[in-house]
Amino acid sequence: MKKIALVVAAGIGSRMQSQIPKQFLVLGGKPVLMHTMQAFFDADTATEIVLILHSDYVAYWQQLCVKYAFYAPHSLVVGGSERFFSVKNAIDSIKPTPNCLVAIHDGVRPLVSQKLINELYHAAKEHAAAIPVVALKDSIRSTVTHRTADRSAFKLVQTPQVFGLELLKKAYNQAYSPLFTDDASVVEALGQEIRLVAGEATNIKITEPLDMLLAEVILNENKHKT
Repeated sequence: MKKIALVVAAGIGSRMQSQIPKQFLVLGGKPVLMHTMQAFFDADTATEIVLILHSDYVAYWQQLCVKYAFYAPHSLVVGGSERFFSVKNAIDSIKPTPNCLVAIHDGVRPLVSQKLINELYHAAKEHAAAIPVVALKDSIRSTVTHRTADRSAFKLVQTPQVFGLELLKKAYNQAYSPLFTDDASVVEALGQEIRLVAGEATNIKITEPLDMLLAEVILNENKHKT
């Protein structure tokens, strides 16, 4: 079974109030993105890692790799105008390969564990499509009905999301829809059932300054455990 990991880091979001995109901010001594990619390399060194970047930051990333002596093998793909097109560019670059599984992961989720990565690949091998989910802790309210909803009926979705390559190629040949909020929603549009796997509370997505503080705490805690 061949494993590929697409690390999506083509965004240039501004919510971090930073001059550089959040994936390049330094966390625990190196850029966020390097933690993310290292997790997949450490989970299985045979995994082919494809990094999806905005064209404006390809040279900058290459400079960072030299500065931080980051040598985890990977290839680069330039992103598109939307996340959908960024992922599609990467998928289109992959040659059809039998028994190939593709994980798609947010570049700004640097604390994903090797255990979760391997569990998701295993689940996708059995079920063709697998995603990590966690329970909601807060109450939720519908802005349509203006009533409290049953939070037990919902889950928060994380990445990596793992699928068979053939399924992904078929899914990403569909026309783009604004309803495609993640890769699972693209695959689901084909009628494919998605296997849910227990995610991790520590698998946070860094979007705001507070997330960087939390990530530092989690990273330090993980170091004490090893």
